[in-house]
Parts: sequence; structure tokens; C-alpha cells
Amino acid sequence: MQVFRGFRHPGVAPACALTIGNFDGVHRGHQAMLALLQTEARHRGLPSCVLTFEPHPRDYFAAVTKKPDLAPARIGTLRDKLTELAACGVAQTIVLPFDGRLASQSPEAFIQNVLIDGLGARYVLVGDDFRFGAKRAGDYAMLDAAGDAHGFDVARMNSYEISDPHARLRPAAPRGGAPVLGRPGDGHGLRVSSSAVREALAEGRMTDAQTLLGRPYTISGHVVHGRKLGRALGASAPGKDDGFRTLNLRFKHWKPAASGIFAVLVHGLADQPLPGVANLGVRPSLDANDVNAGRVLLETHCLEWPSHLGAEGAYGKIVRVELLHKLHDELRYTSLEALTAGIAKDGRDARAFFASTHAETHRQTTRDRI
Repeated sequence: MQVFRGFRHPGVAPACALTIGNFDGVHRGHQAMLALLQTEARHRGLPSCVLTFEPHPRDYFAAVTKKPDLAPARIGTLRDKLTELAACGVAQTIVLPFDGRLASQSPEAFIQNVLIDGLGARYVLVGDDFRFGAKRAGDYAMLDAAGDAHGFDVARMNSYEISDPHARLRPAAPRGGAPVLGRPGDGHGLRVSSSAVREALAEGRMTDAQTLLGRPYTISGHVVHGRKLGRALGASAPGKDDGFRTLNLRFKHWKPAASGIFAVLVHGLADQPLPGVANLGVRPSLDANDVNAGRVLLETHCLEWPSHLGAEGAYGKIVRVELLHKLHDELRYTSLEALTAGIAKDGRDARAFFASTHAETHRQTTRDRI
């Protein structure tokens, strides 16, 4: 997949089949839309194209109005979004900076400048709640009329719903929150949305998030240097001569949809995924003015460190971390000794989770064979 920052590049296709959106999480609803886009692109002999925005428009308005609560929690990083779009077969993605100029552009100007002159759209697929242009004044009817006038096709995809025999709907959250998955029952008709994914992640319902995403929730990135405090913590504990060495990934957005301590699988360091325990957040027990400057960090300790990597071999590698099960929220420890004990307990709890998961998989396999 080709990726362009803006559309004024010689490599951008002169014509395309296009869809537009933020695609945070690239959940099952997004995947269904992208599958339809691929079909329509093939029928027309056009490359498929996604137009997305960075920052998220609501991030921009939250900053401009100084109302941080307007910003949505971010499900994934831009890297993860682009990875999933590529996995869906998208030919090119345009990442358009969302700034004051774009925010003030009228719907008519957006159609002319971006869709027609910029991307050469011949087919445009949008969601049923699509709005665009200054003050969100543009809607599907306006886009459809513009298609008739300028010679491009316009289509709208209804909300994507799933029926899960292992879940049922709970009542919507107060103030119009999205419906979410709940206890086993007769669930059906759940609208898949980024809001529903955010709510599942915020509540630590990782299995429900996986159902909505169609895959485990993952965060990927380059392993960066941190304070290396983990090497010292617990170094005197039995079997921990190397301390609690961690892989540090920066989550650049300040408001991740998930936070806390998780049992995880790490991909990219060995032939098989490595079990681990991870902290996603701002690490409240440590100085906010440390080398990571109080930024959100995914800090992962592999339960078994690959010996071939040595002490420094993971830095700079791109790894993918699956957050499978939430152990608890972030905790503030009053001393390094308490922090060390807390980390050790999290490691034991993560091992217990993987042991129980392995046992359940074995039981299920046995039942299937019978």
C-alpha cells in the first residue's frame, strides 16, 4: 500500500475509488466497508483509496477550543491504522493533515479541491452518518448531487451489525453511550463502531473488544530507550538476575482508549509470540519528568527474555503487542520496594492467565476430537 501525506504528490493515482473516514481501530464495520470498496474498485478498474485525517478532527477542535474532553480516546496509533488498512487490501492511503484551513473549507470547496481536483474520485463510498466541510454542513444528499453534476458515483453503506451467540446487549450507557457487549445470552444487532470499541477497552473487556475488531487488540511500534529502571528492579529476586527488563513503545496520543496492566503476547522478537505483562499509561509511581517526559508508554516485560537478543538487542525493532487480558488499573506505589513487589505479582498473575488459557484450549481441543 502506498501512503501519502496530502495528495499533492506525483505518485498519487490520477483516479480512484475512494472512501473517507477516521478509521480509528479499523474495526469490523470498517473492514466491511473496505471490502465493498475493493469490489467496486475492481469493477471499475481503479485503485482503491482511503482518505483519512491526522490529527483526528475532534482532537483539533479540542485543542482550538481548549476543551480536552472533546477529544476521543484513541484506539490505535497511525502506524497501526495504516497496517490494518494495508491488510484489507487498500492500494493507497492519503493522510490529510486536519488543520484550520481544512476545518474552515466549505463542503463545496472540499468536493472540488479534494475529491475532484486532488484525488480524481470516480466512486465515493461513505458511511450512513457521514458529514463533511465547515460546521459539518455537507451530507450524503449534497455529495450525491455533486456526483451527478461532476460525473462520479456515490454510495452509502449502512451501519454494520454483528450477532454474537456468546454476548448480549446491555442498556446504552448514560447520556447516549454506545451499546456494548455483556454477559452470555441471546445477543444480536450490535452496531459496530469506534465508540463501542472505546467503551470495551475503557472497561477492560478485551474479549468484547476483540469481537468488535475481529482480531486481538494490538499496539505496535519501535522499541525505544527508557530509564532502564526495570533492570535494577527485582534483580535480587530468584531467577531475575536481569531484573524486569522492559520493551518501551511510545503511544503518541495522550489519551489511549485502554490503560492499565495487561497479560500480553509480543510478536517480532522470536519465531513464536512471547507471553508477557505490560503497563499502558503514564506510570504514576515514577517521576513525570523522567526521560519519557510523562508521555503515554506501553511498557512490556517478557516473561521469558529471548537469550539471543542480549541486553540491547531489542532496541529499534518493530514489535506488535497483543493486549489479551486486563489484570488491573494502573496503581501508584509508595516506594521502589512496593513497585518491585507489584511488578512481581503482575508477572505471576499473567503466568496464571496463560496457564488457564492453555488448559482451556487443551480441553476444547479434546472435546472437538471426541
